[in-house]
Amino acid sequence: MFFKLTEEQELLKKTVRDFAEKEIAPKAAEMDEKEEYDWSLWTKMAEIGLSGIPFPDDYEGAGMDNISYAIAVEELSRVCASSSVLVSAHTSLCAWPIYHFGTEEQKQKYLIPLANGDKIGAMGLTEPAAGTDAGATKTTAVLDGDEYVLNGTKIFITNAFQADIYVIIAVTDKSLKHKGISAFIVEKGTPGFTFGKKEHKLGIRASATYELVFENCRIPKENLLGQEGMGFKLIMTTLDGGRIGIAAQAVGIAQGAYEAAINYSKIREQFGQPISANQGIQWMLADMATKIEAARLLTYRAAWLKDNKLPY
Repeated sequence: MFFKLTEEQELLKKTVRDFAEKEIAPKAAEMDEKEEYDWSLWTKMAEIGLSGIPFPDDYEGAGMDNISYAIAVEELSRVCASSSVLVSAHTSLCAWPIYHFGTEEQKQKYLIPLANGDKIGAMGLTEPAAGTDAGATKTTAVLDGDEYVLNGTKIFITNAFQADIYVIIAVTDKSLKHKGISAFIVEKGTPGFTFGKKEHKLGIRASATYELVFENCRIPKENLLGQEGMGFKLIMTTLDGGRIGIAAQAVGIAQGAYEAAINYSKIREQFGQPISANQGIQWMLADMATKIEAARLLTYRAAWLKDNKLPY
């Protein structure tokens, strides 16, 4: 299959690369060392449309496809993985399920400020005994009158603390097992919703990762996302699409590492010449480039399949 980026995709690639090199790259190492993200960068990313790439302009998104989304995540990852994780978790794990499963009222209230960058999104899925295995979720949501009451703890939550809007997975009927899992929209500042410990990670440290704690946290029943019992389907569908963003992130990190390796090979000298002159080094670099390009094309193909509503 012949594959070529469209003019719009090429322009996006150049725009994000130029932005990342100018605005993010000079701050990336310091942010990682301090484990603190410069949130002025989020405002700038939103201004160029990175907060809502795959969502229609009806909801103040950029109205682009999933290949474009993968390209943007890749280019951010090339200089700063924390920046790409911020965008990926916001888009794939929070805004997308609201767009796909939410009511029109929920989209107007939550998706629009997510897509235009006024708000930041996150998802609360992972627990000590539950992650991709959403069926092992222990957090509960009990309907009490016109409200659901949430109790439980989520761990390893990307964008936690900084996010304004959360998609939370909880059990509404234990007897139904995975068919008794539901999804909810919870706003930061809701009484009973607090943050636990911050995780100190080995990498991607400028991206905040916290526990979420729910203690008799009451939310309106209108904040049920989809129908009761749809949570397992919602999370599996959401994670499938989210993995395209993770793949794009990996490609971008690899591309950045590859370019650093090339640059180092040109300045590192042994026996009176740069090591790049050694054929053995050239073979290594060629193998790296080949594997990165293969991964890139597989990622873009997955995005294309999703755009065309085909299995990916």
